[in-house]
Amino acid sequence: MDNNSIDHTLQQPPQTSLDRLRYLIRHFRLTQAEFARRISIDPSNLSKVLSGRLPVTDGLINRLVADLGVSKRWMRDGSDLPFGKEELPGHLLMSSDDIHPLPPSRRHGVPVYDIDVTAGCTELSRVFTSDNISGYIDLPRINPDCVIVRVSGQSMSPSVPNGCFIAIRPVSVSGTIFWGQIYVIVLEDYRMVKMVRRHPDPSMVILHSENPQYDDIEIPRSDIQALFLVESIINCTTLC
Repeated sequence: MDNNSIDHTLQQPPQTSLDRLRYLIRHFRLTQAEFARRISIDPSNLSKVLSGRLPVTDGLINRLVADLGVSKRWMRDGSDLPFGKEELPGHLLMSSDDIHPLPPSRRHGVPVYDIDVTAGCTELSRVFTSDNISGYIDLPRINPDCVIVRVSGQSMSPSVPNGCFIAIRPVSVSGTIFWGQIYVIVLEDYRMVKMVRRHPDPSMVILHSENPQYDDIEIPRSDIQALFLVESIINCTTLC
């Protein structure tokens, strides 16, 4: 098969649930192992699904809906859009249009917002406006559904140093939390960047700072008003 045939095949609408699963992996620009970790399944089981040895089950579809905001109707039968708004849990999970206010024809990569994500308590959806975009960057492996913001403070050093930039993506507060991953956590009167760890009490979470001079924080999970997964950490010199 020549290259033109391959390109034409990849541009066809995904016809089956398996095709749509493969589409999602390409969409998020992840390896199979990274995608499996993102939805909290065993990479070997995902490999078996992709090879056709295991079916695309309702359980797998529910994980895609809860963790990635995928439309259940689209995943099951191809109707609806891949990220149908009716599947999103209200204001807790913003759409791509909410965090990318410019039309696709005017976008030039992932937007960089001139805001400090750890400063203030304003709802983030209100500051992700075109007026606050300082530029765009196009780097390999950065999810196009992310936005890039600045971080201040030393609590997550050295992983997230003061003044660096992070690429973040909104996720469902009520969905699966990837324990040990770094998130932007939005509380009623504070925003912070922390590693989220499992608490013995399932109604609680532990917010862990990598800097040993900062103590862990234990909060009720219900106090979290919005949650953003930190997908990439970008040294500030990259954007200078």
